[in-house]
Amino acid sequence: MAHRLEIDGVRRVFPGRAFGGPSVVALHGLSLTLDGARPEIVAVVGESGSGKSTLAQIALGLDDPSAGTVRFDGTSLGRMDEGGRVRFRRAVQAVLQDPFSSFNPFYRVEHAAILALVRFGLAPDRRAARSILADACEAVGLNPADTLGRFPHELSGGQRQRLMVARAMAMRPAVLVADEPVSMVDASLRATILAHLAAMRDAQGVSIIYVTHDLTTAYQVADRLIVLYRGHVVETGTPEEVLKAPAHPYTRLLVDSVPWPDLARPWGRVPKVADGAPVADGCPFRGRCPDATAVCARMPGPAVLSPTRTVRCHLHRSPPA
Repeated sequence: MAHRLEIDGVRRVFPGRAFGGPSVVALHGLSLTLDGARPEIVAVVGESGSGKSTLAQIALGLDDPSAGTVRFDGTSLGRMDEGGRVRFRRAVQAVLQDPFSSFNPFYRVEHAAILALVRFGLAPDRRAARSILADACEAVGLNPADTLGRFPHELSGGQRQRLMVARAMAMRPAVLVADEPVSMVDASLRATILAHLAAMRDAQGVSIIYVTHDLTTAYQVADRLIVLYRGHVVETGTPEEVLKAPAHPYTRLLVDSVPWPDLARPWGRVPKVADGAPVADGCPFRGRCPDATAVCARMPGPAVLSPTRTVRCHLHRSPPA
């Protein structure tokens, strides 16, 4: 069965601090669909505070949206019975940013994975589960004899991060949510982990939400790109479309902030305007945008630039049909 994860018009509002602080809107009506019949890697990019990790938590069912719906195989997470929740927990797995806090220091590193494999019915007993996990370790370049049976502090950060990928692979998920999975490993391991994510898509048919602030890795691994700014989707498209010819001024700023090895290439062409307080209405980027005009006091609608590309900016209009 081709599993389907639908995030439909999700809005997430965090209440203000004590003593009457203002509430914070982390996501504004975001929609995203992953169809298991066409596995793909969707990269969600943006600077810190753009809502990326909030989206990841909601997609995993670890946080509830303030409005909107998350559905798996057509059923809302909030209306699932116990059996449906179990199927969802097995089918939607996570690889999180911090390889140090993802393991219980009081248990050996395979403890949680073996327990999950047995309880989800993917292995008849602990011995079979350990064998499945060992095969997954080998697939990500880890020697099971040197990895399994150890405590977390006995492994390096890179080993733990690859073990997190192996743990997710062993569960045979339909969807993987990878929240900054390579931000805490060195460059030599980044390519390895990204290659494993691509292999999960190609060999296992896993659809992946890849959350990152790193445009370079997003370009390397993603099939589709979503650019977030303060919880708003400002641009979508293929990595080739979005990163080689960014249409939104915010996307241009992100691309221009990437250092290049070519010393002759100009860097810093887009004016760096200091971030200010969130605007109450209109385009959320207009306080920083070098192209802002009076019309930006109104929220722009989505302009469809191609069958695979949209942008929310008054500078663009959909081409005539």
